[in-house]
Amino acid sequence: MEDFNWDNDSLEDLFNQYLSNYNYSSGLPLIPPDSAPCVLESLEINRYVMIFTCAVVFLLSLLGNSLVTLVILHSRISRSAIDVYLLNLALADLLFALTLPIWAAFRVNWTLGTALCKVVSFLKAVNFYCGILLLACISVDRYLAIVHAMRTLTQKRHLVKFVCLGMWALSLLLSLPILLFRKAIYPPMSGPVCYEDMGNSTAKWRMVLRILPHTFGFILPLSVMLFCYGFTLHTLFKAHVGQKHRAMWVIFAVVLIFLLCWLPYNLVLLTDTLMRIRVIQDTCVRVKDISWALDTTEILGFLHCCLNPLIYAFTGQKFRHRLLRILATHGLVSK
Repeated sequence: MEDFNWDNDSLEDLFNQYLSNYNYSSGLPLIPPDSAPCVLESLEINRYVMIFTCAVVFLLSLLGNSLVTLVILHSRISRSAIDVYLLNLALADLLFALTLPIWAAFRVNWTLGTALCKVVSFLKAVNFYCGILLLACISVDRYLAIVHAMRTLTQKRHLVKFVCLGMWALSLLLSLPILLFRKAIYPPMSGPVCYEDMGNSTAKWRMVLRILPHTFGFILPLSVMLFCYGFTLHTLFKAHVGQKHRAMWVIFAVVLIFLLCWLPYNLVLLTDTLMRIRVIQDTCVRVKDISWALDTTEILGFLHCCLNPLIYAFTGQKFRHRLLRILATHGLVSK
């Protein structure tokens, strides 16, 4: 076990805020001395809820995204640019789902060491970034194809493959700080945790690093999607072409589900960030509420990786026909 110097006030204060009582030597507002310690009583309950939810999400995601991957890979001739994007999205969701059982079981008491701490956290972050970046790319693709009638770019699948490769590379780059700084840390008053360690400036840099998911993982891609789909909807509304409307429903459903799953978590995380930098007053009650909200909304976010296949199956006529054709070929359903 690696030895750490616990004379570091910033790390000790950071853990005390969450695991025992508040130590406000970090500069946060003082709680009156006669106040009760700020203990997160729901921690163990949330752990079991997290494990159960992640197990369900893991199984559904494994089944659903495997079917999506199978259907798209099986349809080489009729594969479109959107199919390439959705294939990469399904792969990202599968990758994320594989980390969920480990993350849920050991997030409170991380006994798996630094290597798995880095790998699991890194894969989790890559999926988050890649998922919304790919959805932003899909919105740009539909915007160019419908608003500007630019069929050349959208029909050349090899160009789309390079775009997807670029999104994976950007996601890896944005997740690099987690790979570099996450490690198994052993606080003196609690069990081991998987956490960033940046020396004397851990608390400060952890707040700075939150700019990445807030900005590149949500605000900018969401702005792109709202812009592109706003103009796309306007164009479709004027065109009155039913087929185009039906083709867009799947994409809109994917974006809507992403927002419903990840917007609450980002709002709570932003609130937590504002509280930590003292824009919002910090109290024990608020810390408990924020901690509970972060756990709850993170579980909601995890659901995202198993919902996309359901959208394709129920609203995508093309996907259903492909799946039924594959099943009929193997004699699983009647032709």
